[in-house]
Amino acid sequence: MQTTTQSSVKAIHKYRPYWAKRFGIAPILPMTRAEMDVLGWDSCDIILVTGDAYIDHPSFGMALVGRLLEDQGFRVGIISQPDWSSAEPFKALGKPNLYFGITAGNMDSMVNRYTADRKIRSDDAYTPGAIAGKRPDRAVLVYSQRCREAFSDVPLVIGSIEASLRRIAHYDYWSDKVRRSILVDSKADILLYGNAERALIELSHRIADGEKVENIQDIRGTAFLRKKIPEGWEEVASTHLDRPGKIEVHADPYEMKMGVGSDCETKEKLPEDVKVIQVVRKTKTDRSKQVVRLPSFEEVVDNPVLYAHASRVLHLEANPGNARALIQKHGDREVWLNPPPIPLTTKEMDYVYGMPYARKPHPAYGDAKISAWEMIRFSVNIMRGCFGGCTFCSITEHEGRIIQSRSEESILKEVEEIRDKVEGFTGVISDLGGPTANMYRMACKSETIEASCRKLSCVYPGICENLNTDHTALIQLYRKARNTKGIKKVLIGSGLRYDLAVTSPEYVKELVQHHVGGYLKIAPEHSEENVLSKMMKPGMGSYNKFKEMFDRFSKEVGKEQYLIPYFIAAHPGTTDEDMLNLALWLKEHDFKLDQVQTFTPTPMAMATAMYHSGKNPLRKVTNDSEAIPIPRDRKSVV
Repeated sequence: MQTTTQSSVKAIHKYRPYWAKRFGIAPILPMTRAEMDVLGWDSCDIILVTGDAYIDHPSFGMALVGRLLEDQGFRVGIISQPDWSSAEPFKALGKPNLYFGITAGNMDSMVNRYTADRKIRSDDAYTPGAIAGKRPDRAVLVYSQRCREAFSDVPLVIGSIEASLRRIAHYDYWSDKVRRSILVDSKADILLYGNAERALIELSHRIADGEKVENIQDIRGTAFLRKKIPEGWEEVASTHLDRPGKIEVHADPYEMKMGVGSDCETKEKLPEDVKVIQVVRKTKTDRSKQVVRLPSFEEVVDNPVLYAHASRVLHLEANPGNARALIQKHGDREVWLNPPPIPLTTKEMDYVYGMPYARKPHPAYGDAKISAWEMIRFSVNIMRGCFGGCTFCSITEHEGRIIQSRSEESILKEVEEIRDKVEGFTGVISDLGGPTANMYRMACKSETIEASCRKLSCVYPGICENLNTDHTALIQLYRKARNTKGIKKVLIGSGLRYDLAVTSPEYVKELVQHHVGGYLKIAPEHSEENVLSKMMKPGMGSYNKFKEMFDRFSKEVGKEQYLIPYFIAAHPGTTDEDMLNLALWLKEHDFKLDQVQTFTPTPMAMATAMYHSGKNPLRKVTNDSEAIPIPRDRKSVV
C-alpha cells in the first residue's frame, strides 16, 4: 500500500545507472585487488567497510547494500573485519572514487562483544569459526579514523544499526555516561539512519554527479553537522512541544478572542454594549520548514530529566508522515537530523531482495563455520518494521513503525532459490518472518490517519481500532510456501506477536497445525502489569488466550508441542516483588526457563532513557514526574 508520502518520491529502481554498469554483475563482490582484476576493474567507486564476515545474502547488511549499489551501476568492494591496528588494511582495494561506507555490521559492536554484565563474550556469531575479537569496540569510530588515515580526502558515509542508534547524544551503558553524537566523534561527512536504501541511492548518484557531500543536506534519513540554521527555517524548542516542567495547556489551533465590534460586514451597526466573538484563524505552519531544537549535548550530559525529555521528543518525531527535522547543539556545531526515510513500497522491497545474491559466504572463508549464516541460510525475510514500540527494543527506532512487506511472488521465488541454490538444503524452510512473525501486510486502515499519528505503538495499551489486523495474506503465503515443489516443511522461527494472533483463530490454527516444529517462540517478557506497562507489552490475558488456542489446535492434530516464552529480568520499573511474582507464575505454570535475558540499555531505546534518568518518558517528563525503580548492579565500565 502506498501512502501519499511514498507517491511523491522517486522510486529506487528508477535511477539512471552509473556508467560502470557496463562491467556487469560480479559473481561475488571483491575483497582483494586480484578479484578486482578478474572483473576488469582498475578501481572501486564505493568501498564498504564492515565488522562482519562478508556473506552474500540479503540478511547481511553489506551484501544487501553492495548488491543494490552494484545494480545502480557502481563498482563496489568489501573490506571485511580489517585489522584496525593500522591504516594499511583499509588501503587493500585502493582509493574509492566516491566514498567509504562504514558500518560495525549487523549488530552493534558493543552488544556483540559484551554481555549485559559487561563481560566479554567468548564468541562472535558473525565471524568465521566464531572467533571473538575480530572487530574493535565502537567499530564505526575506529574504522572511520583508519579510513581517514588511509585516504584523508575521501568522503566518509556511516550507517547501519550502530551509527543509526547513536545519531544524537546518547547514554552509553558500557562507559556509563552520555556520549556525543557519533557524527561528532567519527568525523564522518554524513550519517544514514534507519532503512537507508532510498537515501543511499540518491546520495551515491549525487556524489557521482559531482556534488560535494558537505552540500548534500536535503535527503531524508540523513544526519550531518552544520554551523547554523539556514534561512527560511523556523526553530521550535522541544521544551515548548513537551515542556519538562510546569504543564501548560497547549494553544488551541483556533484562538477565540472577545472583542467589541467586528470586521465582518453587517447591515446594521450592533449596539456598543454587545460583545462579539472573533474567530481568528492562525496561519498554517509549514512543518517541512520547522526544525525542533533538542536540549544540547552539554545540557543532557548533566541533566537526566532533560535527557529523558529529549528521548521522548525524538520518539514523538518518528513518523515519516509528520516528523520534523531535529537539531542538537554539540559545542559550536549543530547535529542536524532530517525527517525519517519514506518507507519502501512493495515493488521497491521486491527490487531490493531480488538482487543476484550468491547466497553463500565469500570463498575466502573456505569451510569455516559462520554461526549467523548457519542460522538464517534457509530462512526468508518477508517484511520490515514493527509497530509494537516495545521500549527495550531497537527495531522500531531503526526500521520504523510502518510495515514494509514484500510481494507473495517475490517471497515464493526466494523459497525456490533456496531449494535450488543453497548447499545442504533438506527441504525445510527455517523461517518466513522478520522483526515479528505476524505483521506481514498489516497497516493503518487510513493513509491520512497513518500520516498524522504520533502514537508510540499501534498495539499498546490495546490494539488501535484503526489498525488492520487481517492475517489472510499471511495464511495464504504459508499455504503456498509449504505446497511449493520440493518443500517438505515451513517453520516459523521469528518471534510471534500473540496479541495480534489471537484476533485471527484461523491464523493460529494454520500456524500451530502446520508450521511449528514442536516448539514456538513467544515473548511475554514479564508477568506483572507494573513492568509490562514500562515495556509497552500486553498483559498476560492475551498470553493465556493464545496458549489456550495453541494447546487446543495442537491436540486436534495429535501433536505434542510447547511454547518457549522469553522473559527479561531487571527491566526499568521492576521491583523485587515483581520478580518474586514472576517466579511464582513460572512455578505455577511449570516452566523451566532457559530463555531469560538481563535488560541491556542500548542507545536510543526508551527503556534506556528510563534506566539513565529514573523517569518514565512514556509520559511528560518533569522534575517531579513519575520516578521508577531501576535495578542496578554496577560493574566496571568499558
